[in-house]
Amino acid sequence: MSPLFAPLAAAAPAPTPPHTGGILPLIGGTTGLLTIAALGIALLLFLIIKVRLQPFVALLTVSIAVGLGAGLSVTELFGTVQKSTAVSTIESGMGGTLGHIAIIIGLGTMLGAVLEVSGGAEVLASRLLNLFGEKRAPLAMGLTGLIFGIPVFFDVGIFVLAPIVYASAKRGGKSIILYCMPLLAGLSMTHAFLPPHPGPVAAAGLLKVDLGWVILMGIICGIPAVLAAWGWAAWIGKRVFVPVPQDMVEAADEAKAALVEEQRASGVTPTEKPVSLGVVFSIIGTPLVLILLATFSSIAFDPSTGRSVIEFFGHPFVALTIALLLAYYLLGIRRGWSRKSLETVSTASLKPVGNILLVVGAGGVFGAVLSASGIAKALADTFNNVGLPVIVLAYLISLVLRVAQGSATVAIVTTAGIVAPLLAEGDYSQAFTALVIMAISAGSIFASHVNDGGFWMVAKYFGISERDTLRTWTILESVLSVAGFAVAAVISLFV
Repeated sequence: MSPLFAPLAAAAPAPTPPHTGGILPLIGGTTGLLTIAALGIALLLFLIIKVRLQPFVALLTVSIAVGLGAGLSVTELFGTVQKSTAVSTIESGMGGTLGHIAIIIGLGTMLGAVLEVSGGAEVLASRLLNLFGEKRAPLAMGLTGLIFGIPVFFDVGIFVLAPIVYASAKRGGKSIILYCMPLLAGLSMTHAFLPPHPGPVAAAGLLKVDLGWVILMGIICGIPAVLAAWGWAAWIGKRVFVPVPQDMVEAADEAKAALVEEQRASGVTPTEKPVSLGVVFSIIGTPLVLILLATFSSIAFDPSTGRSVIEFFGHPFVALTIALLLAYYLLGIRRGWSRKSLETVSTASLKPVGNILLVVGAGGVFGAVLSASGIAKALADTFNNVGLPVIVLAYLISLVLRVAQGSATVAIVTTAGIVAPLLAEGDYSQAFTALVIMAISAGSIFASHVNDGGFWMVAKYFGISERDTLRTWTILESVLSVAGFAVAAVISLFV
């Protein structure tokens, strides 16, 4: 039977965990554990939505509350001050997660920053616009978002590429919706489905999946999804007219001038010579190709020196380091940048990463608490009894969390923490688990609305009213979500 329709692997009914050190009162058995899990998720949403508590603090608080409520002792949760054999669930959850993904996110962030500051995005967009012509400018913008979005965060992509959208829409004399929505679809797809972005990398770490499988399934599921989104963008762009926001055009010019001035102050000397398009493609493509080769060398080849070499260069740490060093040389040193300039750009790019890593790490803590407390096993048994497929469950949980609290990252890490122990109950392949990650990622971008920072960024950067943003951007994200999940579900029939 296909994994899509096969329920979670059967397991014996979950007994009440043998913990005796809990502080909170317990409701016995599986019902009590499920009640605690539901109350924990409700508390998480309340703290984030109503109290406006920082997601990292909210996740950590809920993890502790759920652990104590489920009967974990203080020693099991926190360990002891003195060295002993006691293992801290919180420390192992945080460390086990960040130990895998912190390096990947850090290297990917620095790579994106060098591509951004060097003008790689402008070159990419300009070449594609010239290649496709004015009539197909929306497609060129979509491809720009798709390619440049691989190493660059979603919000950075908007900041860098918005002026190009303004210019294209002004020259074409049509609604800015026709040009910005394909771009946003490309940026959003790569942000949700492909490493080195935090969401898929975090899910891969929590579910113990090779990044090569995540990249492959991200491409397979993401490309049809973005094509569907482009179709929607082409349709709605002809029906909702929004003029180019002149104030944002002026602000973009001022921001660009300020960036140039900041580069000069930091020792970066802007060069008039444009970046080669081939260089941009090679830098972006190098880590993807190396990681994919390493992943499938273990399937195609017997153990040998050659396979070890491929796996070495294809390890995500090594592959991203190679790409970053290439960017340093080809986009920096060869074009007149000093080593001090490269250090300044790289260091500045890491400042926003701290919050992301803490949220992702707290998601790992939540998953570890669910597993150690017996809640995950109770969930697995319950969903097995109702016959709900794990890939559908993953999508629905992520979707509900996304719509409720707005953050895609919180939706992904929380869902992965819930689903990870459930997958451990069955004998699932790396390929199928990667498809579950795609389902989680797809759910995390559904129906971006007023509680999502991305919603307001899109509305303000492109001068779209709240009503029209709901009619365009919110539906665009929903199309991406549903299409991506549909592809993942269909492929799971054959994995």
